[in-house]
Amino acid sequence: MSDVQNILLPEGSIEKQTTTLNLGPTHPATHGVFQNILEMDGERVQSAESTVGYIHRAFEKLAERRPLYQVTPITDRLNYCSSPINNIGWHTTCERLLNIETPKRVDYMRVIIMELARISDHLICNSILGVDTGAFSGFVYLMEYRELIYEIYEEICGSRLTTNIGRIGGFERNFTPVAWEKLEKFLKEYPKALKEFEDLFTRNRIFMERTIGCGPISAERALNYGFTGPNLRAAGVDYDVRVHTPYCSYQDFEFIVPVGTTGDSYDRFLVRNEEMWQSLSLINQAYQKIQNIKGADAEVYHANVPEYYLPPKQEVYTSMEALIWHFKIIMGEIDMPKGEVYHSVEGANGELGFYLISDGGRTPYRLHFRRPCFIYYQAYPELIKGAMLSDAIVVMSSLNLIAGELDA
Repeated sequence: MSDVQNILLPEGSIEKQTTTLNLGPTHPATHGVFQNILEMDGERVQSAESTVGYIHRAFEKLAERRPLYQVTPITDRLNYCSSPINNIGWHTTCERLLNIETPKRVDYMRVIIMELARISDHLICNSILGVDTGAFSGFVYLMEYRELIYEIYEEICGSRLTTNIGRIGGFERNFTPVAWEKLEKFLKEYPKALKEFEDLFTRNRIFMERTIGCGPISAERALNYGFTGPNLRAAGVDYDVRVHTPYCSYQDFEFIVPVGTTGDSYDRFLVRNEEMWQSLSLINQAYQKIQNIKGADAEVYHANVPEYYLPPKQEVYTSMEALIWHFKIIMGEIDMPKGEVYHSVEGANGELGFYLISDGGRTPYRLHFRRPCFIYYQAYPELIKGAMLSDAIVVMSSLNLIAGELDA
């Protein structure tokens, strides 16, 4: 403090100084794309201002210049930790507009893929939360099984991270015997690894002290912000799209919707852990239901919609009708019916919605993605106000903010 400042201050008073700190976008814990301008009093956050848009790619405007099936790869880039849910959410939205009813076997196959994606997303979130609180072992325990999930994707569609999996009406091909073998291996081995992971963290004193009471939010505030998914359920609200507005035959399954009480980082961790157990149960149920389908239906993997479903390549080479449909679909020459639909699925991060308006043309007139992460990030400054700087990292990690979904 300079002499001039001393003269201007009343006798005995102490000047209180704050520091402006950029948390991100280059900080490793902010994944290279989140900027938060923090006003710090020592190590305590007085206020925060979040910035979005570092990787904005105008997905919605891109989608308005593409036929329906070409929008699928765009949805991959939203929550890329669980892209199959994005893909299938988009396909089911299109099916509502086009009045396509999918066979039960297709629904059950989709449930398997979406629940695998949910597990993949949750294990990343919770294991990274462990890393951000100083524990690396849990991350190592679970990443092996994310790799196995990606191998299942690869066997089904040829891709791993941005999967472009499935088609309007079903899947591009039947699951191979190798895919089923890998799925059986996952169902057999993952519960043991998940149990070990829980044993490392759930009652770990250091982890509990870092997460309990860190970034809490009440049910009322969460609802006011528009929270959904695990972050809302951690606050005590049992809203789950799979239960309240079932799709893909989720009404045929039995599962529990886990809820927390305080909405803090620890509750968010516990809810995601329990959801992984529920996803394992759902996959097992869907697998058994598929095994029980007999006759001609046992090989069905798509609905009979030649206007929107690419014919098999061998038929394209030998059948004029198949060649015509292939050409019309690839060149985007199929007009869609006029209509306006909103359809949502239970994404790994919450309610992932698609608002689609068609004017009867060949591409969407308007398409809007409801991205849950964009909503969570609005609450981030409130959640970290008054917290320590180290807590700000934990809160961000426990919210599972995915940049691709946030900045779409």
